[in-house]
Amino acid sequence: MISTSNAPAVSLEEFLANPRDRTEWVNGNLIKKQDMTAKTGRIQARLARYWGNYADSSGQGGEVYTETSCRTVGRTRCPDVAYLTPDLVAQYGDFKVLPRSFSLLAEVISPNDEAEEVFTKVREYLASECEEVWLVFPDSQWVLIITSQRQELRGLEDIATTHNVLSGFSVAVKELIV
Repeated sequence: MISTSNAPAVSLEEFLANPRDRTEWVNGNLIKKQDMTAKTGRIQARLARYWGNYADSSGQGGEVYTETSCRTVGRTRCPDVAYLTPDLVAQYGDFKVLPRSFSLLAEVISPNDEAEEVFTKVREYLASECEEVWLVFPDSQWVLIITSQRQELRGLEDIATTHNVLSGFSVAVKELIV
């Protein structure tokens, strides 16, 4: 669900000084994330609310962000939903672009997203200090949870659970997607 802008190449330094909403920086090219469907927007909002409510109610704290830029290995990405631990919130404060990946993040996959691009992002996130990535597939009704040690696929009748960050969080896949 991305499109390459026709704008001239922009240096990473220029982009970091003036990031653009819903835009990723990849090899000098600005890639604008396309508008979401109602379904993907609903899932994004639900997951952000669930993670935020759980962070507060469990006493773990931290912050949840949507469509906020972060650095990956040589690129800047904009995950759909992201969580940052309290220590990292204190360390980075009010950032324009987080200088590393978020601790926990999710991408809500649209039918237009290319598999190679999605999994390239996952590798970038994990190589840039992300501990856990959730890929949410609304149409096929799967959640794929990926850490550097494991990949776990959860279906519509399953529970999706965090492993490395936001300890103890779980949600029924059906509740998240349907």
